Amino acid sequence: MTLSPRTTITPGQVWLDTAGERIHAHGGSVIAVGDRFYWYGENKEFSTPGSGIWHWGVRAYSSTDLCNWQDEGVIIPPDEDDEESPLHPAQLLDRPHIVYNAETRKYVCWVKVMTKGSIQRSTVLVADDILGPYEIVRTWLRPLDMSAGDFDLVVDPHDGKGYYYFERVHSEMICADLTTDYTGVTGYYSTHFPQPQPPFVREAPAYFARDRKHYLLTSGTTGYYPNPSEAAVAHSYHGPFTVLGDLHPSDSSRTSFHSQISSVFRHPGKKDLYIAIADRWLPSYLAHGERAHQAFVEHFAPGRDGDEPMEEFAEVNTSLADYVWLPISFDGDRPVIAWRDEWSPDEFEDA
Repeated sequence: MTLSPRTTITPGQVWLDTAGERIHAHGGSVIAVGDRFYWYGENKEFSTPGSGIWHWGVRAYSSTDLCNWQDEGVIIPPDEDDEESPLHPAQLLDRPHIVYNAETRKYVCWVKVMTKGSIQRSTVLVADDILGPYEIVRTWLRPLDMSAGDFDLVVDPHDGKGYYYFERVHSEMICADLTTDYTGVTGYYSTHFPQPQPPFVREAPAYFARDRKHYLLTSGTTGYYPNPSEAAVAHSYHGPFTVLGDLHPSDSSRTSFHSQISSVFRHPGKKDLYIAIADRWLPSYLAHGERAHQAFVEHFAPGRDGDEPMEEFAEVNTSLADYVWLPISFDGDRPVIAWRDEWSPDEFEDA
């Protein structure tokens, strides 16, 4: 089925590709290469309850307008034969991030893989083309000998230096310098936002820069259940960061519009257009209304054990997860995200 071209982005609604199929680029990011945009992320098409399939590789889509996306297929396929491979479908592979290294002329992809006991490690792959094929160069990496969870990769546009922001699992946020080929860390790092336990520990870092300031957007640690976002700003990659508060101040549910930001994309052809790319992991969560909100409030209640699981009232079926893409506005230096049922990049002035 071929669909009529879209002219807008509709946050929270089912997003189909140009062939009429549900888009699977979860925990995703967008990268501009030449005159095209590439949206890539976790392929969850087979990740139904009871399937035993956490992911089916990393999938990519291409577009010229950010509204209409053509399926480019699975650019990092799952390893179906080796159960010990980090790419096996049962491995808990999340949040691919790809950056381009101008010196090596390689696209470098990092993924995190969770294992038992809250141990989270990284696998690094490289390719000559954004669409692959990708070759594994490092597996089961513990950067800085730490359990490394959600992360973002950053390349300085002026000197090409790379940085790796990651959640030191259930502890704090780390900014580590990448090696010159972006496949490892040098050993130099800084620590930020220390917290005693979930749900207060910050995860899902999404970095962007504006007006020579460095921003980190993060979420709390409540699994797939949404929680309040938080923005922080600094004058350097390594901080110190000043916390600015919730990015979604108009959201009375304090759930970041029932979503979790995975990355921020700065549109290279528009003036001051920064897009928060987020997943709505649990669309059915919305149907529980006040009950869902009350459970969330209780989860953050003072004195509560943050490791105690929340009541399960929403089925976790990530194959049905949706996306919430919203433009970021600025109140002075503070980034703010307001809800919009529909919007278009064409609303913004060309650079």
